[in-house]
Amino acid sequence: MTDKLWGGRFTASAPEWVQAFGASIQVDQAMAKEDLEGSIAHVKMLGKQGIIAPDEAQQIEAGLQALMTDLEAGKLHFDVKNEDVHLNMEKLLTDKIGPVAGKLHTARSRNDQVATDFHLWLMHRLPLIFDRLKGLQTTLLDLAEKYLGVIMPGYTHLQHAQPIAYSHYLMAYFEMFQRDYERFEFSKKHIDILPLGASALAGTTFSIDREMVAKELGFSAVYANSLDAVSDRDFALEFLSNASILMMHLSRMAEELILWGSYEFNYLELSDAYTTGSSIMPQKKNADYAELIRGKTGRVYGELMGMLAVMKSLPLAYNKDMQEDKEGVFATMDTVLAALPIFDHMLVTLEIHPDKMSASLEKDYSNATELADYLAEKGLPFRQAHAVVGHLVLKAIEAQKGLGELSLADFQAANPMIEEDVYQVLDPMTAVNRRQSQGGTGLSQVKAAIAKARQELAAE
Repeated sequence: MTDKLWGGRFTASAPEWVQAFGASIQVDQAMAKEDLEGSIAHVKMLGKQGIIAPDEAQQIEAGLQALMTDLEAGKLHFDVKNEDVHLNMEKLLTDKIGPVAGKLHTARSRNDQVATDFHLWLMHRLPLIFDRLKGLQTTLLDLAEKYLGVIMPGYTHLQHAQPIAYSHYLMAYFEMFQRDYERFEFSKKHIDILPLGASALAGTTFSIDREMVAKELGFSAVYANSLDAVSDRDFALEFLSNASILMMHLSRMAEELILWGSYEFNYLELSDAYTTGSSIMPQKKNADYAELIRGKTGRVYGELMGMLAVMKSLPLAYNKDMQEDKEGVFATMDTVLAALPIFDHMLVTLEIHPDKMSASLEKDYSNATELADYLAEKGLPFRQAHAVVGHLVLKAIEAQKGLGELSLADFQAANPMIEEDVYQVLDPMTAVNRRQSQGGTGLSQVKAAIAKARQELAAE
């Protein structure tokens, strides 16, 4: 017989190096606090239901509380021989209070225990994501208000497309992060479900009170099916998916910070605090933190793909493969919680160069659509207006002029509908402010979007 807590029917033990391969304590010890919380709630229920004697329940609870104190003081030490955080805690509890500790595991399995720990772990940390997302969104709103009058090129295919307000650009990211917030908020519903009470897979013969345990632990609901309770990792996949989309948004903006901070663009400059130098080139100022966020996005994607691959062909219910579910989630949580405030502070300390942004609109032909719209408003079919303006752009390119530098005679030779007011229409700021459609880049629309966003943040 082996010395394992589950070893009654076994006559041999694997070598230590094999046991180390099968152990998860190096990873799941991160859930030690949640494991103790789950056990405390469980033993309270066992005592209340008369499944174990009340005095035994009190003794076990006292032992668990003592372990919690030791954990918070950094005094608990885990042994890989005990495989995981659950068996380590049971061994530590037994050492502290004796054989009565063995009654703690009545009416539960490590299968529903680990799932409960995992749910609790995410429940405890989601509020941090919400807080940091709101902080980043608030910074975007502050910057949008500060730079309301700044205009810049809007891009498609990384080519100058149309003039836009810089604040409109910032608000686009506010909306992306708002969707991220809402995705995490929705997935919270699936994290906020208690697996404990499913036991190994089929429930238990003991008269447990799952609703009591849920209330003790702060869960809003319990799993309706015991098979599903121990085998579900959708909540973790949703977290990884949401985190991947969030990191994608951070990465897209990081790419623009890197690009626009280059010598060629010079639209902005990152603070020295969020850049580094070169070991060989004294003049260099590298956007390393933006680049790291962009790079770590790929790792977060990898954790999502890894979890999907682990889960894709597992038969019900629990399988040892599912031991691989937590490490990627833990690493992703660390990445997201670090990336959000770093990105926030990068934006707070950002130096914008409005003159460079507006200067880049000179002779870039991004006002061509204004001229096409101008002709369409006068009754010329838009497709014909498009062709007229295309010829005028070509003429300006050949003359090395901007559209606004062509003579009125040049314009009227192309189409007699064009009048003296065309020069005002072609002004980039006019182009921005003429776009007053709902959600457009016109400054009054941007102001309305900022006001609405402030209300949304306040409501959250």
